[in-house]
Amino acid sequence: MENSGLRGVIAAAATPLTADFEPDRHRFVALCRRLLETGCDGLNICGTTGEATSFTVAQRMAIMNAAAATLPLERLMVGTGAASVGDAIALTKHAAELGFAGALIIPPFYYKGIEDEGMVRLIGRLVLATAARPVPLYLYNFPALSGVAYTPALVERLRKEFGSRIAGLKDSSGDLDYSAKIVAISPELRVFPSNEAVLLKARAGAFAGCISASANVNSKFCALAFHSGDSGALETATKIRALVSRKALIASVKAVLAHMLQDPAFEALLPPLTPLSDADRQQLITEVAPLLG
Repeated sequence: MENSGLRGVIAAAATPLTADFEPDRHRFVALCRRLLETGCDGLNICGTTGEATSFTVAQRMAIMNAAAATLPLERLMVGTGAASVGDAIALTKHAAELGFAGALIIPPFYYKGIEDEGMVRLIGRLVLATAARPVPLYLYNFPALSGVAYTPALVERLRKEFGSRIAGLKDSSGDLDYSAKIVAISPELRVFPSNEAVLLKARAGAFAGCISASANVNSKFCALAFHSGDSGALETATKIRALVSRKALIASVKAVLAHMLQDPAFEALLPPLTPLSDADRQQLITEVAPLLG
């Protein structure tokens, strides 16, 4: 349990959509295979970049089933957090039964001002529900969207309460001091900041790696940075990251994927998200294309 195998460059995989806004499982599996073949050590599916909270539980399970049918689950983490406790339990149990390497738990994101005790109760429910198939649980710290932070004190308490079931944490706060404080709680906790700029530090052992939306499009450069210490590749990766972060990140990543794969279907997003304007898309592709090689 202490070593779930997740480490290195992990892409927060986008979810392609069909014309009727269902998950396009064929394109999704093809994208995942491509990412694993072009430098990603692992994938985080059904996360923020994957628009998971806009899908129903049945749709999220269908994506998980598609991944489990053909992809190496020892390299895959799946987002199973939800606003509903029952939905989070159902999704986390499904991840455990399929054999995913980790379940990523964003806090319920409607009620704010949640006390630590409330989060301990929630994680306790997930631990109990998966006791027979103890999937490693990763905490997803993204207070800008969830409104609830996994503070260092809360993470320490969860680790004491549930031990190695709390395998690690993905941090999308952008605060590396925070990430370092989580690492200090236990050397066994695998901490993944969300920006590839940390990859050389991760290579040196400061973090387990990164889980990044932009790794959908810059994975080969991220891999060179993490596995070979290539600072030039890291510079290119971070330039690409900056370009896709200038406007809405998910829409930008999908626009670049559509360009790279020559498949306009990748640009579709679920409401309430919207694609880039034609002008913004053209500017992004013009600037990013020379960096992709």
